[in-house]
Amino acid sequence: MSSFLDQYGAGEERRNKLIVRAVLALLALLSVAVGGYYVLRNWKEQNRLSDFRALLEKKDYQGAYQHWGCTPEKPCPYYPYLKFLEDWGEKSGHTDFNTMQVVRKVTCKDGYGAGWKFGKDTVHLWVVREDQMLSYDPWPNWRQTWLAALFNDCSGMNRNLRIRTN
Repeated sequence: MSSFLDQYGAGEERRNKLIVRAVLALLALLSVAVGGYYVLRNWKEQNRLSDFRALLEKKDYQGAYQHWGCTPEKPCPYYPYLKFLEDWGEKSGHTDFNTMQVVRKVTCKDGYGAGWKFGKDTVHLWVVREDQMLSYDPWPNWRQTWLAALFNDCSGMNRNLRIRTN
């Protein structure tokens, strides 16, 4: 026959285990959410660069030109279609995507930058978060520390320099 004190504290032990498990589950969920954010925060911008690359590989230069917010009918005032073909066309030196390397990535609140290295030449591209338009990175030699990248900090630099002609 069991006594009254044999079961003393058994309910409290179960409750403590439940609390510990709930706190650990919450911490695990929080760490997965934060990790997922930092892995996927540039997903749209990286896809935009991938789409641009795919169009260049297919030699669809007019489609690729539209990624810059320009069309052959309404070209960008400072980046006409012929200049685009000089930079990205058949004779540009930026056509061998099999050997291309991504050498630099920069994350900011207003955009995402990546450096594409073709042999000895590196092209620094910038995707504006607001409208997903491509441009050249205005500060290609700027380096971002891991702590600044963690907080999307570009030290107050205005990186959105595209001139709008509306």
